[in-house]
Amino acid sequence: MTDVGNASFRYRDTAVLSVTHIEAPVRVPSRHFEDELAETRKRLRIPDHLLERVSGVVERRWWEPGTLFDDPAIEAGAKALADAGIEPSRVGLLINTSVTRTHLEPSVAVRIHDGLSLPSSAMNFDLANACLGFVNGIMLAATMIDAGQIEYALIVNSEDPRETQRTTIERLGRPGATREDYHREFASLTLGAGAAAAVLGPADRHPGSHRVVGGVSRAGTEHHELCVGDLDGMFTDTKGLLDGGLALVTDAWREAHDVGGFDWTDMDRYVTHQISTPYTKAVIDAIDLPADRVPITFSHWGNVGPASLPMTLAAQSEKLETGDRVLCMGVGSGLNTAMLELAW
Repeated sequence: MTDVGNASFRYRDTAVLSVTHIEAPVRVPSRHFEDELAETRKRLRIPDHLLERVSGVVERRWWEPGTLFDDPAIEAGAKALADAGIEPSRVGLLINTSVTRTHLEPSVAVRIHDGLSLPSSAMNFDLANACLGFVNGIMLAATMIDAGQIEYALIVNSEDPRETQRTTIERLGRPGATREDYHREFASLTLGAGAAAAVLGPADRHPGSHRVVGGVSRAGTEHHELCVGDLDGMFTDTKGLLDGGLALVTDAWREAHDVGGFDWTDMDRYVTHQISTPYTKAVIDAIDLPADRVPITFSHWGNVGPASLPMTLAAQSEKLETGDRVLCMGVGSGLNTAMLELAW
């Protein structure tokens, strides 16, 4: 790309007051899927431990059977509000960023709004942008807080890939499944369940909160066919997705530095969307990040979609100190990327 793309942006007076996560309780090791696909793997001569060895995902999590996926979003939201010390009655905006959904309408947000007893005055809606949704939710909420339209915002996410993975295993277990099918659906088996939530509000009223500084976004929608998911499965051109994603990330990184005036070469933490070992290493190498400042959670949570970045941030929060600079980085199918700086 040669154009400057989307402009970088800065926020005036918005902060993250709290961020929390919930780990799904059921551990599902990668060997569980490989055992279920033993006959297919033998027929196609696919070696043992390929899923764990290639992706780096040792295990992922599922919710307990019978759990409604949006219940953990309600739980995470309630915990985030309590941690922030904000009463539900003061929330002016609820954004649900989950990819998972059980029906087309109404929105997932309405059940979460009701479950949290948010006021009638609180706007609520779903914001879907693949794995980038939660970061986009922060950006939108920060814009509205800076504009004075709302006082406090709650962003939530919960993912549940169990049914998608069940249908994927069933499809790949059929006699006609090919090596191409296996590789196209490989990424589905790396997904995991989890939930996260964050509360945003005016920074000047909350000393010690974590200011949302600003960032950059960039679109590469010519790649919209590289990863397509529905309720039955996720079908991915892994190499094309990696190549297109890296080009997008490096373009956005250069734009932020050359046009936006940001300097992200020495951040205290780089919290990335968690996908796999090859993707994480490729991003680290492409923009020369210090690997010891990039926390890894995909190895035991899997790829938790939009929840993976805030879950990782929440897990890191106790290790971060006042004054630390944090860069949140994500790429979502489509393709879109965003980078957002937080001052801890």
